[in-house]
Amino acid sequence: MTHSVPTLTLNDGHTIPQLGFGVFKVEPTETTRIVSDALEVGYRHIDTAAIYGNEEGVGAALASSAIDRSDLFVTTKLWNDRQGTQSAFDAFDESIDKLGLDYVDLYLIHWPAPANDKYIESWKALEQIRDSGRARSIGVSNFLVPHLSRLLAETDVVPAVNQIELHPAHQQPEVSAYARRHGIAIEAWGPLGQGKYPLFDETVVAVAAEAHGKTPAQVVIRWHLQTDNIVFPKSSNRARMAENFDVFDFELTPVEVRALSGLERVGRVSAHPDEVN
Repeated sequence: MTHSVPTLTLNDGHTIPQLGFGVFKVEPTETTRIVSDALEVGYRHIDTAAIYGNEEGVGAALASSAIDRSDLFVTTKLWNDRQGTQSAFDAFDESIDKLGLDYVDLYLIHWPAPANDKYIESWKALEQIRDSGRARSIGVSNFLVPHLSRLLAETDVVPAVNQIELHPAHQQPEVSAYARRHGIAIEAWGPLGQGKYPLFDETVVAVAAEAHGKTPAQVVIRWHLQTDNIVFPKSSNRARMAENFDVFDFELTPVEVRALSGLERVGRVSAHPDEVN
């Protein structure tokens, strides 16, 4: 692939590739091969997490590639049972060791886990990790407006991103609007509906795909890019990875973007952030 991935500038001045590759539910034994394939296709932004159990595989793929570290963007996340000050420091150390890196580009609190009531304390630990230079940017994942508003009121650093479940049929407009008002970029996980919602059967998606000679998946990824989401579809199939990456030679019309945005209807297909602890 010869297309260059557009970047967005985060509120801390760092840039992030708008299209990346996610490794959620990628088997640890398959991770190195799959991430190596993704890097060969052209992806430079890799999103993993401690709970995925595949940070070592991601690190092995990065180490065996000839790509300069400065050309890569690597994200990992703090799991719920490691929230707290010292436990967050320890969890970060473990993650960075498994990845084999001196720093990560982005470190996220994976869920607010409100019943544990440690996300404020954990965020203050992340602020220290950022200050140390071992995480270039810090952010959150699955935070709703009440979680974000409390975080902004009680801490010093505004998250660079909020990674949330988001696709055309579940856009979380209140969360997105709040985040953007405060300069927090939105990352979309489950960007194609996770196979739990038949986005590709929607007429507006099929019509746009036919009009541009693209697949329904490419149309949905393009919608994300044109609505300023950071997006990282996941696939274990190299041909599908390449297809998902081949989205920079066409543009949806404003009418098509509005039509896809009009699919908002289904509600989340995953757990509610207030219930994950």
